[in-house]
Amino acid sequence: MHSFIYLASQSPRRQELLNQISVKFELLLADASEDAESLEAHITGEPALSYVERVTSAKLEAAHQRLQKRHLPWAPILCADTTVAIILHDKEIILGKPEDASDAKRILQILSGKTHQVHTAIALLATENAKPRVLVSSSSVTFKSLSDVEIDAYIASKEPMGKAGAYGIQGIAGSLISHISGSFSSIMGLPLYETAQLLQETGIKFSIQA
Repeated sequence: MHSFIYLASQSPRRQELLNQISVKFELLLADASEDAESLEAHITGEPALSYVERVTSAKLEAAHQRLQKRHLPWAPILCADTTVAIILHDKEIILGKPEDASDAKRILQILSGKTHQVHTAIALLATENAKPRVLVSSSSVTFKSLSDVEIDAYIASKEPMGKAGAYGIQGIAGSLISHISGSFSSIMGLPLYETAQLLQETGIKFSIQA
């Protein structure tokens, strides 16, 4: 039984969601010596589901090495990654984090009036010698048709930056989304149902666990 887990993610949304189910955690973040961004590089032709599983597993391995390098006390390690993908002209396109405002506009114009998929993978290393457990939650999100004025106003809020697909459903973008099918928490970045499953398997206490 462990009293806390390590969360290897700087996402405030993931931290908020763990707090929501009363999971105690400590952050295990990369420092300047790590090239964390390289872990998210796409492989040409790689399906979005394969991509998000691979990236999340790579982040978990990097976090494990980080813990060992820093000589920290052992506790289970949780990682997550969210990928946004859309089918255009019978081809799947992964829409990552926007590089700048112009790129955010390009992404939002693609999403406008269409349904896309959000895949969030979580990976948990329960013990140092265990095989990592990886689960993926997939949801569908439909944007209303967006005018250039709406897109520009949303970009001006700065909310799209640093987010896969150039939006955060828990923020202003919620008013631009006409329908979702799946898990709201997963679209935010941490599927609480799947996370609770893994925590139960590991013996981590959370709010409604018997």
